[in-house]
Amino acid sequence: MKLRSLLFVPADRPERFAKAAASGADALILDLEDSVAPEKKDVGRTAIAEWLAGDRAGVTTFVRVNPLDGDLTDADLAAVLPGRPDGLLLPKAEGAKSVEALVAKLGGVSLPILPIATETPAAIFQLGSYGAVASHLAGLTWGAEDLPAAIGAATSREADGSYTAPYELVRSLTLFGAHAAGSQAIETVFPRIDAPEALAAYVARARRDGFTGMMAIHPAQVATINAGFTPTEAEVAHARAVIDAFAANPGVGALKLDGKMIDRPHLVQAQRIIAQVA
Repeated sequence: MKLRSLLFVPADRPERFAKAAASGADALILDLEDSVAPEKKDVGRTAIAEWLAGDRAGVTTFVRVNPLDGDLTDADLAAVLPGRPDGLLLPKAEGAKSVEALVAKLGGVSLPILPIATETPAAIFQLGSYGAVASHLAGLTWGAEDLPAAIGAATSREADGSYTAPYELVRSLTLFGAHAAGSQAIETVFPRIDAPEALAAYVARARRDGFTGMMAIHPAQVATINAGFTPTEAEVAHARAVIDAFAANPGVGALKLDGKMIDRPHLVQAQRIIAQVA
């Protein structure tokens, strides 16, 4: 499942679904949690059920259900499972045990699950556990809003918008936790929709660090995110050259290409780039 961009849409705003689907996002996240007031949850469930019953405009559709520690998840699932969404976004996940608990609620229905894996203090200490439930995962992502609120931190960001040290650590642990589970690492949202250059830099940093996709909060962000997580022609050409060089020299651990030494890690990276565009 290709997940370069995942666009949030409040579930109680069905008039936005079609526009979001036309944005070019690889997936929609129809949100029943934070963006929907308690008195509008049923409205959101009904809207999602109607969307899932249609053709979905050919767009992969995830549903963010409410957290397992409340009393709303069962009603969410009862409303959306008949329409067979393409996956579920699980907020306030606390490791493999949370994924297993959600799977148990699905009653045998098999759906990929994308946990938001960093929204409670306890969750941080479970980021290495997701390998045990890797077959149920669509990826692993993180958030920088709920956790500071949970611990009484004033903010997760410096004045220039960069993350403070504790949240840089959380981001890094999510990245490694996802890859350790053999799953996609999904960067968290960029909160501004009026700063395209800053968004592009944020996306570039995420891809550089090893994230494979990112969540979005507005359709205007999608094109930048998709472009940032798509290998360029130059990258693809170089990757093919690396693969061809090793194919022409079987059994060699290191060799020279374009005046530079390359070894097996370069081959692995090249194969990853080709897999992205295949």
